[in-house]
Amino acid sequence: MSTHQPPQAAAPASGTGTPDARQLRTILIAVSVALMAVIASVSGLNVAQTQMAVEFGASQNTVLWIINIYTLSLAALLLPLGAIGDRVGRKPMLITGLTVFGAASVVAGLAPSAGVMIAARVAAGVSAAMIMPITLAVITSTFPAEQRGKAIGVWTGVAGGGGVLGMFLSALLVDVADWRRLFVLPVVLVVVALVMTLKSVPNSRQDAAHSFDTTGASLSAAAVIGLIFVLQEGPERGWTAPVTLTSLAVGALAAAGFVAWELRRREAALLDVRLFRERGLAGGSITLLVVFGVQAGIAVVLFPFFQAVLGWSGLLSTVAMMPMAVMMMLASGLAPRVAARVGARSTMAVGVALAMLGLVLMAVFVSVDGGYLSVLAGLLAMGVGMGLSMTPSTEAITNSLPRAEQGVASALNDVTREFGTALGVALLGALLSAGYRGAIDDRLDGIPEEAADTAREGVANAVETAPGSGAHSQDLVHAAQQSFVDGWQQAMWAGVAVMGVLLVHIGLRGPKGPAPATSDDPETAAADVVG
Repeated sequence: MSTHQPPQAAAPASGTGTPDARQLRTILIAVSVALMAVIASVSGLNVAQTQMAVEFGASQNTVLWIINIYTLSLAALLLPLGAIGDRVGRKPMLITGLTVFGAASVVAGLAPSAGVMIAARVAAGVSAAMIMPITLAVITSTFPAEQRGKAIGVWTGVAGGGGVLGMFLSALLVDVADWRRLFVLPVVLVVVALVMTLKSVPNSRQDAAHSFDTTGASLSAAAVIGLIFVLQEGPERGWTAPVTLTSLAVGALAAAGFVAWELRRREAALLDVRLFRERGLAGGSITLLVVFGVQAGIAVVLFPFFQAVLGWSGLLSTVAMMPMAVMMMLASGLAPRVAARVGARSTMAVGVALAMLGLVLMAVFVSVDGGYLSVLAGLLAMGVGMGLSMTPSTEAITNSLPRAEQGVASALNDVTREFGTALGVALLGALLSAGYRGAIDDRLDGIPEEAADTAREGVANAVETAPGSGAHSQDLVHAAQQSFVDGWQQAMWAGVAVMGVLLVHIGLRGPKGPAPATSDDPETAAADVVG
């Protein structure tokens, strides 16, 4: 039966009223642990590329597919599965997703071949798309309005900093054990989250009056697959390669078709695209897209700096990223208090300005001789800035859709993050590579031709081939390292420009302030049945 909810949080499954403080803490821990399992699996395998290539006898392209297929399947199905979770119930969807994700992680850890590994990663990506939007939807549909911002801050901190933390734990496992032990971490997290979910997380669902938007779901999946495939494979295959251009055409046409279809379907749409006219949804989405893009791009340039320029191990390089992740998580928790005092738009603007300052500091002070200290201040400023901007952006998105559609709202939030990540890696990585190649050409005079050609491929290649260049070894290493710094600075200044445009956009079109959430408005919200 369709009923309107009063302007308060959803009741727990037992129908005994709003969850008490202890149950709310347990719910928050459960969904945060579940989210951590998903986020850690995005970046964890990056530290084991060499080991997988050797054990499976796989090419670099195959290894990259093992890593990227997870993100691709996750991003493609976030919106459809988020909407299905709203209909069938968020708790059953979360339980199913955790169960499949845990099983897929076990299979991946025991995989005898690259083919089995890829299949397991696809299953993990599909189940991750069941988990990720539901974790945020549980918060937005369960927590009272006065506590929701703090809970979203915790969720945002895990989503933002969890990847670095997961990579650190993965690198530690690779160093002290075997690369297959990487999958122990997500399995343990899934078991903990599953037990806590079964015990404490209430169920809620949408009392749907219309049939599921299958056409919209299919078009959205095709659009995401096409566009993210371009961003993932473009740098490797070439931006003008036939497969890249074909994927771009498919993605663009599917995206246009999705918008046209959703406008036609209106009330029964998977996502009411007309809501993007509102400041909250548009401003929050654009901010997350840019901030996550810059964050992911920074990681792309930081790891070769630590490993090839400073000569650090993968584990130490990951440890060096931790200050940024810690500051991001702390600032995410602080952001709701700041927003309550000065407003969401001002908080987002301060966050973006601090992140931009971090990029400026890294562009100006980075040097080979300065080492880690030359980038530390920038990393800290970036972490604080991203944390302050991400939480109010996420809240602006979830507040823009009715409570009954929080699975869709959360999925939209997650798709934006995934697009931003893929876009940042592709663009900042390309800028770094172009800057490096342009700088090193002028520094290769006298270097043997074969060694010079290898050095042009990247700083890691230059460092690896340097011992074979005889008396020119030190000159080659120095040329490559300095050229990398030049490319780094080019990428940083590009990031500054992008963040500057975002700052202007927030000033002009950012969320107006901490207005009451649309999702709690009984006049506009769709029915949300709890049970």
